[in-house]
Amino acid sequence: QVKLVESGGGLGQPGGSLRLSCTASGSIFSLLNIGWDRQAPGKPRELVASSTHTDDLDYGDSVKGRFTIFRDRANNTVYLQMNNLTPEDTAVYYCKAYHRLRREHFWGQGIQVTVSS
Repeated sequence: QVKLVESGGGLGQPGGSLRLSCTASGSIFSLLNIGWDRQAPGKPRELVASSTHTDDLDYGDSVKGRFTIFRDRANNTVYLQMNNLTPEDTAVYYCKAYHRLRREHFWGQGIQVTVSS
């Protein structure tokens, strides 16, 4: 079983920055494609950013140029650096992983990010 533990959410200022982290356990990190989705109240869940095991990256259109996803393989952790925050970034952010051999999806519990002045 892959366990994903998120941290780093909270309150951010418009134009400011926050960094989320997600630490994975229960699997060899290189076997995971890993990333982040988010869901705002009343809206469907959407892709924020993803990283394959070969570091192919993908971003949602609304965060391109502002958010960066990157891995720390030594610590089995993926980070989401969020810059130039706007109130529209307010959402619950979910870490997600796809185990390439087991072909299973896993999710973290979610972490709240609120952007407000």
